[in-house]
Amino acid sequence: MIKTVLFDLDGTIIDTNELIISSFIHVLNELGPGALSREEIIPHMGGTLEQQMQAFTGKPDVAEYVTGYRAYNSVHHDDMVKPFPGVMDVVKKLHEQGIRMGVVTTKIRPSTLRVLEQFDLLKYMESIVTVSDVTHPKPHPEPVLTAVKQLQVDPSETLMVGDSPVDIQSAKAAGVKAAGVAWSLKGEAKLREYDPDYILHDMHDILTLTKKE
Repeated sequence: MIKTVLFDLDGTIIDTNELIISSFIHVLNELGPGALSREEIIPHMGGTLEQQMQAFTGKPDVAEYVTGYRAYNSVHHDDMVKPFPGVMDVVKKLHEQGIRMGVVTTKIRPSTLRVLEQFDLLKYMESIVTVSDVTHPKPHPEPVLTAVKQLQVDPSETLMVGDSPVDIQSAKAAGVKAAGVAWSLKGEAKLREYDPDYILHDMHDILTLTKKE
């Protein structure tokens, strides 16, 4: 039985997809090598910002790119992000069921807290593990294991929900169940390659999983 649900943030419960893509296009056009297409950007989404910038630029030092990305992202953030359909209702119902919840993300802590507060989701999340809080980000098991430790829950009764292969890899390496979301920009077929325990086609599918004995 699932008693704890851990959520990835971007692309999973919060639709930041267009903000992220436009932020990359802006900074790469401004600093070089020139704007990439959506198709070139999407496969790398889910990793850390530094990893993505290194992949796009071929440069080991991407500090200037990260700064430019975050500046653009911050200005446009509130107007370009929203919860995915059903998220608010499902999180509230999970809380009412007594399900423990947390966030495990490759975002930095300030921007994670900003978006959770924007949609009044922070009050439901008992653990928040960001890239700022770990030595090894997803796909390493450390982020998921950190949340499990903070919540003092049983990994076998814990579900990690994400939109990226790194979410599934981190979950499986940590010994928790993994669910991929079919609304991932990467596509359901790509997520299935990593053998998740579940694919969610609607946010409300989680409620079915948490009611199983």
